[in-house]
Amino acid sequence: MPHASSPSPGRNWAGNLVYGASRLERPRTIDEVAHIARTAGRVKVLGSRHSFNDIADTDGVAISLDTLEGDIEIDASERVAEVPGGIRYGELASALHEYGWALPNLASLPHISVAGAIATGTHGSGDRQGSLATAVRALEIVDSAGEARRISRGEPDFEGAVVSLGALGVTTRIALDIEPAYDIAQTVYDAPRWDAVLADLDAVTGAGDSVSVFTTWQREQTLDQIWVKTRGEVPRELAGARRADGPRHPIPGVDPAPATVQAGARGPWHERLPHFRLEFTPSAGDELQSEYLIDRSHAVDALQALRELREEIAPLVLVTELRTIAADDLWLSGAFGRSTLCVHFTWQRREDDVRALLPRIEAALAPFGSRAHWGKLFTADPSTLPTLYPRWQEFRSLRAAWDPRGAFRNAYLERIGL
Repeated sequence: MPHASSPSPGRNWAGNLVYGASRLERPRTIDEVAHIARTAGRVKVLGSRHSFNDIADTDGVAISLDTLEGDIEIDASERVAEVPGGIRYGELASALHEYGWALPNLASLPHISVAGAIATGTHGSGDRQGSLATAVRALEIVDSAGEARRISRGEPDFEGAVVSLGALGVTTRIALDIEPAYDIAQTVYDAPRWDAVLADLDAVTGAGDSVSVFTTWQREQTLDQIWVKTRGEVPRELAGARRADGPRHPIPGVDPAPATVQAGARGPWHERLPHFRLEFTPSAGDELQSEYLIDRSHAVDALQALRELREEIAPLVLVTELRTIAADDLWLSGAFGRSTLCVHFTWQRREDDVRALLPRIEAALAPFGSRAHWGKLFTADPSTLPTLYPRWQEFRSLRAAWDPRGAFRNAYLERIGL
């Protein structure tokens, strides 16, 4: 079957990983996807390559969905949009907005692919907002036999198939919940005090529809910024912080031009919910990332534990972002069964030093049920994962049923026991 191919898939976005696939295929049709899935020994899908580990790597054939045919189809009566799996969130959001529709939430980067973000449990922020995967109504997945299978909300095993780590097959189409388009105002607050944030964390994270707290760990008593995105009224002050006197980048001192509009100016949802504009590359990729998702009931204690490591974190980190997401029932989601505090580290690209520090961070967070983001750097003992994810064994059975010959397995899945 004809399709475009390249000798190799190259590197991930951060440049810290060279993919090991023998070639990269760019199928144009579902039939071509099915042919590759059925005939290749090992297969893995590459999305926007924004993973920082080898979750999407393979020693076989890599697939990119960026040329796969398929339109965005909106069913207004059902409030659902069917979209190609390879589309980026920024492109999808612009198209939906043009027709008067919106997604419930977006991640900080609009550059990431829909299928890849969902498969890894990627999220935005908001006490009442689930991860991006919670908007999934149905999935179309091509399995290793080349069969296009559709699984929908309410059907057996649906909750296992959504955050799947790419282990079940090639996700070619996704049905997403949508709602009427809305406006958001984004306001940044400078120098909130740690004691004020920790004294009433609920007030801080509940100050808007989406709230992010940033710290570089440089100062012992204050954090750097709070970003509040809200459909409602903009708070006058927050945690003792003052409103910023101009636009800000999440990393202090960096040019804010790539950042979305701030200063309380109300505008379209898709131009405020991400931190960065689609037309800008937020950085050159010269960074590494880790993220840990913690039971919200332990949030304050977990943050206090991290503060004890401040002097070790500060020399390596570019910025740390604190966000929240609501509990869900997706088996491999970091928010499975619990409201969650997310602690995201953007590191300098000093991988050996970062990897040496991660066990210290993970040990400090372990008492609070910390789960690592699947697509970022972590060093946790794989033997602990079944205790962190109550449906772990059921997912293993689901993976074996969907992919009995192990076409979509790779070194990453084998290493974590899937």
